[in-house]
Amino acid sequence: MDEIKQQMVKENKMGTRPMLPLIISMALPTMFSMLVQALYNVVDSYFVAQVSEDSLTAVSLVFPIQTLLIAFAVGTGVGINSLVARRLGEKRQDEADNAATHGLLLGICNWILFALIGLFGSQPFFAAFTSDAALIKMGVDYMSIVCIFSFGVFVEINIEKMLQATGNMIYPMIFQLIGAVVNIILDPVFIFGYLGIPAMGVAGAAIATVIGQILSMITALIVLFTQEHDVKVQLRGFRFHWQTVKNIYVVGAPSIVMQAIGSVMTIGMNAILITFGNTAVAFFGVYFKLQSFVFMPVFGLTQGVMPIMGYNFGARNKHRLLSALRICCIIAIVIMAVGLVVFQLIPAQLLSIFNASSNMLAIGVPALRTISLCFIPAALGIAFSTLFQAVGSGISSLIVSLLRQLILLLPCAYFLSQISLDAVWYAFPLAEVFSLIASMLMAYRIYQLQIRNMPDNPSVPQQG
Repeated sequence: MDEIKQQMVKENKMGTRPMLPLIISMALPTMFSMLVQALYNVVDSYFVAQVSEDSLTAVSLVFPIQTLLIAFAVGTGVGINSLVARRLGEKRQDEADNAATHGLLLGICNWILFALIGLFGSQPFFAAFTSDAALIKMGVDYMSIVCIFSFGVFVEINIEKMLQATGNMIYPMIFQLIGAVVNIILDPVFIFGYLGIPAMGVAGAAIATVIGQILSMITALIVLFTQEHDVKVQLRGFRFHWQTVKNIYVVGAPSIVMQAIGSVMTIGMNAILITFGNTAVAFFGVYFKLQSFVFMPVFGLTQGVMPIMGYNFGARNKHRLLSALRICCIIAIVIMAVGLVVFQLIPAQLLSIFNASSNMLAIGVPALRTISLCFIPAALGIAFSTLFQAVGSGISSLIVSLLRQLILLLPCAYFLSQISLDAVWYAFPLAEVFSLIASMLMAYRIYQLQIRNMPDNPSVPQQG
């Protein structure tokens, strides 16, 4: 009986614990691990930049493909997270377990897709951007390795998201830390050639990346099958259900498209920027590494908040759902405000981390100051997108992302590129402000349709 009571308390944590301490306890581990991921991003590019600026350009050109890969991994994971959290909130344990089991298998399916892209798509992708044989070789080596051996990241992220949906943030943090730390340690070994290993340059950076991902996956699998969790992956007697896959991708597919839009945006921006020279493309890659120090903690925050929102939406607890959104907005704004101040005050010092040439400094210093103006509206936009996903309305997040990164950003950037390179960067804050207005309108509509009429007494779980 005591064991049953303890299990009930554990399951009800997201519906009973005071909101601010709950968010802190669930978000801090993911925020910390995201910061380590951001550090990895910077260290990875730092070592590559020591080889040559062309090496940095090659990695920057691969970045949208990596973004697309992560979009499929994280998007599927977001769908799993949202479905598992809602089913736990509704006290539908069997369906939560079923969603988790399907999620593990979907990771394998996604890996097969990207292994094929790595095998057959790397050469045509780079040939579309440049005729520089050396640049193409470096890019093809990097892209093919990270795609063909991507099974580690696909499986690990799905396990991470299913555990986060139960309120467990410690193990996911450990998984991410293992991957990032191993990557950081191995980068110089494989890039420059230490410990008897030949110097492999850009290809070495890719090898270090996939080794870190695979070790992270192995750790996640061990934890998943040897420890007790609020959801169970049950492969024995498993039967595939298309309805479960559909329920995962109702939220997951818009999230995939939403993040994949970022990949399309980066490709489009690279096509615009390369007309100003390779250095502009290299800088844009550096910008994404630097801004990850600001955005990654906010994404970590939303990873901690989304299962809380999803659980309380499933439990029909309006007060706790809106409280989680309000606290998420405040913390996100504070983080982004700090990032804005740093980018405004020391842009040259940030760029110097990547061995920036005088040409890159001339491009990058004003660019960082201009782009960072988008940080504050982005904080609110990310918080609202988390709400959309938590309540199962992923299509709203998709619409806002289309506005931010395609419908508004790319045409605006192209138009401004006819004026000057410095003008291009103003497309980012302009797109962010207008998309925030759209986000607020979407949030108001969802409140009126799905949240406003929630019962005042949420003590009795409801189906739905």
